[in-house]
Amino acid sequence: QILDAVGLEERFKVTIPLLLRQIEGLKLLHKTRNPKIDDEKRIVAIRPLRKLGGGSGKPFSLESAEDDDEDSDDIISLEKKIKSCSMPEPAMKVCVKELKRLKKMPQSMPEYALTRNYLELMSELPWNKSTTVFLLDEVDKLGKSLQGDPAAALLEVLDPEQNHSFTDHYLNVAFDLSQVLFIATANTTATIPAALLDRMEVLEVPGYSQEEKLEIAHRHLIAKQLAQHGLTPEQIQIPPETTLEIITRYTREAGVRSLDRRLGAVCRAVAVKVAEAQNRHGKSETPDVTSAEERTAHPTEDSRAQDVSGPADLSLPPEMPILIDHLALKDILGAHMYEIEVFERLNQPGVAIGLAWTPLGGEIMFVEASRMDGEGQLTLTGQLGDVMKESAHLAISWLRSNAKKYNLTNALGSFDLLDSTDIHLHFPAGAVTKDGPSAGVAIVTCLASLFSGRLVCSDVAMTGEITLRGLVLPVGGIKDKVLAAHRAKLKRVIIPLRNKKDLEEIPLNVRRDLTFIFAESLEDVLNAAFNGGFLQKRGQEIINSKL
Repeated sequence: QILDAVGLEERFKVTIPLLLRQIEGLKLLHKTRNPKIDDEKRIVAIRPLRKLGGGSGKPFSLESAEDDDEDSDDIISLEKKIKSCSMPEPAMKVCVKELKRLKKMPQSMPEYALTRNYLELMSELPWNKSTTVFLLDEVDKLGKSLQGDPAAALLEVLDPEQNHSFTDHYLNVAFDLSQVLFIATANTTATIPAALLDRMEVLEVPGYSQEEKLEIAHRHLIAKQLAQHGLTPEQIQIPPETTLEIITRYTREAGVRSLDRRLGAVCRAVAVKVAEAQNRHGKSETPDVTSAEERTAHPTEDSRAQDVSGPADLSLPPEMPILIDHLALKDILGAHMYEIEVFERLNQPGVAIGLAWTPLGGEIMFVEASRMDGEGQLTLTGQLGDVMKESAHLAISWLRSNAKKYNLTNALGSFDLLDSTDIHLHFPAGAVTKDGPSAGVAIVTCLASLFSGRLVCSDVAMTGEITLRGLVLPVGGIKDKVLAAHRAKLKRVIIPLRNKKDLEEIPLNVRRDLTFIFAESLEDVLNAAFNGGFLQKRGQEIINSKL
């Protein structure tokens, strides 16, 4: 239309409305724009880019790469931290490069937070320090997923041939870990990968004995719980007998964590009693306005006592201190969680007591056997591992080969113990996985009791690996196993002769209470496990530690 208009006046009439419409559109666009964003884009566009360093051979420094413009104080402080952390030159170059990118980014960009976190981590790492200690807690519970395998990463971290230049996928910068001390904790080494365990030095820390737990409780735990619950020794008394009952009947652990929780429950119950007593005592001292003059004129014995004691009675009610005995313990913690039932379970043939080691310490382990008519099969139950199953087959083979020597017969009177006879071996606590060779002597004793019809002595526990020739081989965990027998009130412990040296680790008071029988063969075990010996009395090396 503008081109078709020949006259100047007609052309103005067509053009002016179009120009006014365009001006209104620009005004509206200007109102909707954010001037701050435009300014940031303008600053980014005009800011010059500088190189990190030239090829002139000059030494690298952070000052030569600083920008003239400083966006904020936090970036300045981050820059100062990077200067003062004494990181190597390759790492410093990476930090300078990322710092320059950070200065160019607006804070609204997602990469701003990632870059900032990266630089803060780089500045906080212990560069050029040899006194760093890393604690890897519960390393036996490491898992792996599609995101990666932490155990595989630790292989390179703990390898002295590679950890001097360890490169992490996140940092992407070589880091010297050769002077770093790594301390890992675990409840068991069974679940730690073999390659990772090979790079570690294993230090086994045994569990506490009952006496040690008792001392720890009265020196530290009770005082800590009293302070946490606002109690004083004048308000509660926990005698050693009560603490020992908590240890034996309400906890079963290598440490004192559950013991601390049980003592906390006792203190909470006492704190409630103290608060109730203070409330009752405070109400009894509320003044009665109508009879105040009468009480002033005729003071009673109670009022004179209150005048003497004053407000201190609120913290020491008349029924204090509260004594925690076995009856109060039952009301607070409930019925016993663990019972000592050794003597009740050894009242028939085919039962023996073994000793086992667990991550929570030593435990006594019952072995039960029964026989029935069948086809000579051996059934094993109780979640047993392959090594323990082999020990059971080894035990029955040794007894079959020595049945005539020890006069062992099946229900039919035959020396072939599996002739028309099935045997079932069971290890109670079926929910717990069991494995290891140390139950061999207990299995032999249990089966010998079953086929001979004689009872195993109720005060004896045993541990040791067996061979097909009837030898008893040494096992591990002797200290924890002996402590478990002592907790169960047993009097005699049969251990391999080659474990005699391990008795030095056992506390003196435990050695005084127990009699140790050192067995070199299964004949020694059977003679010690049955009253009067099994076949004939034989001189044994019995050491009574009381002498």
